Amino acid sequence: MPKLNAKPSSISQPQRQSPALKPAQGSAGLPKPRRYWAVAAILLAITISVMDASIANLALPTISKELGIPPHLTVWIVNAYLVTLIATTIPLSAVGERIGFIRMFRCGILIFMCGSTLCALATNLPMLVTGRVVNGLGGAVMMSIFGAMMRHIYPPREIANGISLNAMMVGVSAILSPALGAFIISIASWHWIFIFPIPICLISLIFSHYLPRVDALNKPYDFHSALLNIITFACFITGLNLLTNQTLISMALLSIATISGTLLWRRSQRQAAPLFPVDLLKIPTFKYAVIVSALSFGTASSAMLSLPFFYENIIGLPTKTVGLLFMAWPIGSTLMARPSARLSAIYPASILAAIGSCIMLASLLLLTFIPHSAWLGWYALCMFCCGLGFGFIQTPNNKTILLSTPLNRSGATGAMQSGARMFGQSTGAALVAVSFHLSAERGVFLALSISVLSIAIASLINLIRFFRGQDIEIL
Repeated sequence: MPKLNAKPSSISQPQRQSPALKPAQGSAGLPKPRRYWAVAAILLAITISVMDASIANLALPTISKELGIPPHLTVWIVNAYLVTLIATTIPLSAVGERIGFIRMFRCGILIFMCGSTLCALATNLPMLVTGRVVNGLGGAVMMSIFGAMMRHIYPPREIANGISLNAMMVGVSAILSPALGAFIISIASWHWIFIFPIPICLISLIFSHYLPRVDALNKPYDFHSALLNIITFACFITGLNLLTNQTLISMALLSIATISGTLLWRRSQRQAAPLFPVDLLKIPTFKYAVIVSALSFGTASSAMLSLPFFYENIIGLPTKTVGLLFMAWPIGSTLMARPSARLSAIYPASILAAIGSCIMLASLLLLTFIPHSAWLGWYALCMFCCGLGFGFIQTPNNKTILLSTPLNRSGATGAMQSGARMFGQSTGAALVAVSFHLSAERGVFLALSISVLSIAIASLINLIRFFRGQDIEIL
């Protein structure tokens, strides 16, 4: 049984099969106060990436009306951004390792600003979608190196605090985004929702001077693997989104994704440090943490998309009330971010993630069994507990992802961390659409069942990794 740093605990630990993995050697981190300015640059970049996606969703009805776009086509304003993010994050992480993380970060900010400018000037759907693709590319450039930057900004013992700070910023941004988007649209044209991130980008660009300087790799870039990666993920996510209304095209895209994914996997297995990091997936601690991350984000995505229909169509609640209920989720996640960081210094990440996933599972199940005439506070409590459980998972699990791989693979590690999140979110959203297509009446319950099943699998995996001792040593 691994020692828990001699910290007192009243919990009797079961015998685990193998010793915990020693955390990979990391950098000593940046000295203070430079560390604070570097963190500010990262947090501002996270803020614009989270808010940009949320506010764009809110503006879709207005954009549809003013540009005369059919509602079913406006979804591509969102899909163009997401597909670009998912398809390019891992290939771009390898670019960052070769040109340097600071240069990569600055390129991402500038590309994102160009995309926002193009969106703000858009007068038709093709121009707007093109702008969103550029936005997504800029976002992918930044997200591909966030995890690697964390490894070099913080010393290993403090990285959980950094992760929790990122999680808090994501939560606060998610809470403020709907209100900010509604305010902008109420006083100005929808074009301004794409203009407001530009000043934040400029401030982040200034602070990027304080980011850690990491030696670039001097090795050739694998363009073949990059192309296969882009084809695989772009075709897979697009194919899932088209499954409900263009089945033949969808099946063709999914077939292409399967073929290119197989070729990518075989090619990567023959390489020492492949672009698609199959070498890291051979580390059980890393592999299971990535799977849990994808499942938890898939659960959150499918629940967030299906619960509005549950509340409005099944329970009969007004839209404003539903909006207030949904604020409880990010509030719970934000409040749990710091405590989970402190707990990760005492207990294994697997048991903390297991507790969090079980809280989410119980809360989602309770939501479906609460009588429709029940006090609204019970629904708010369940939403809050879902967020609480979600926050309980993320910091310990992300700490495991970032510290279970060698430092020279920090770029690929960070890309997998971001990729797992985006893959889970996109897959969850696509499965909700499939659920509603299969059954208009029971689609809500089918979608919620997918959420419950996903987090139940995550709970099982967390328990398995705990009993097998597949954790990093506690710092």
